[in-house]
Amino acid sequence: MSSDFLNAIELALENQWDEAHQIVQQYDADPTAAWIHGVLHKIEGDLNNSRYWYRRADKLECLDREPMAELRTIKAELTGGGVP
Repeated sequence: MSSDFLNAIELALENQWDEAHQIVQQYDADPTAAWIHGVLHKIEGDLNNSRYWYRRADKLECLDREPMAELRTIKAELTGGGVP
């Protein structure tokens, strides 16, 4: 699962939002997937949907963060690299 999340993040960082979205949708019950999902909808400009996924991830405090930096933060957390 973690490798799928990392793949989704890499795709999103390469502006391949749809492909990243298809991956995270498979793991709707997982908080990390929900967090990535929220970021993807933020990138898309769908803030209502984004807010829904941030709530599911218990990450509402991240809603106003810059999306690409936030994706790098999630990636760092997944790889044990700390916050970039």
